[in-house]
Amino acid sequence: MRANRPAAGAAGPPSAYTATLEELLRGVAEGKVEVAAAVESLRRLPFTDLGFARVDHHRGIRQGVVEFVYAPGKTRPQLLAIVEAQLDREATSVVVSRVAADDAAEIRDLATHRGLQTEWHERSGLLAIPRSVPEAKGHLLVLTAGTSDLPVAEEAAAVATLLGAGVDLVSDVGVAGLHRLLDQQQAIQDADAIVVVAGMDAALASVVGGMARVPVIACPTSVGYGASFGGLSALLAMLSSCAPGIAAVGIDDGVGAGTVGALIARGRSA
Repeated sequence: MRANRPAAGAAGPPSAYTATLEELLRGVAEGKVEVAAAVESLRRLPFTDLGFARVDHHRGIRQGVVEFVYAPGKTRPQLLAIVEAQLDREATSVVVSRVAADDAAEIRDLATHRGLQTEWHERSGLLAIPRSVPEAKGHLLVLTAGTSDLPVAEEAAAVATLLGAGVDLVSDVGVAGLHRLLDQQQAIQDADAIVVVAGMDAALASVVGGMARVPVIACPTSVGYGASFGGLSALLAMLSSCAPGIAAVGIDDGVGAGTVGALIARGRSA
């Protein structure tokens, strides 16, 4: 299953933050802006202070990634204000994670009124407004142990795609039917990085880690019953893996897994 991805293209125009910074520096160089005034402007440029949130516009130029908006705990007016600040001051993608469907609809309407497209991943609650998506580089392979792990895996795949990695998502290759994973040996060998999304005993991460020649980002999920403890068993299993080259993110953290996977797959070009 190939993850949905925005069409690859050029890196796009500089962000509003970058354009403003260039204009400010040009003004100082040409003597049109006093140094003291420039210093004061620089204090305000990196973020927008909304009172309840300080929206980071500097993350793209600083880290090469977008600022993710975690929806739980935020009111709808707060979410809309944060998204508007990002749209006003940046040219990079806007990504809201774990957002309720009703709130997502309001954000999509906001984007539509600005002539912008959106991507809505209902199972994972991920809403994206893709902008200036980098040309796809590198190959990130996302594997899930079971179909129930797909919401987290789709979150990881969508995030990695928006950050400019080429992504393939293969589901339901858990160790209960090892022949399904062995059918993916070539894909494992061809990948620049691998994300393994698994709950229950999370054995898939160790098996893939023993096959792969590239870093494996293990993402435990809360899928399971019995002694799974909401994903804690999976997390501990991944942290305790005997296979080298495995690093784990938090339980159900598709955003973290997708970000790390994309940065590794793309290399310093990210």
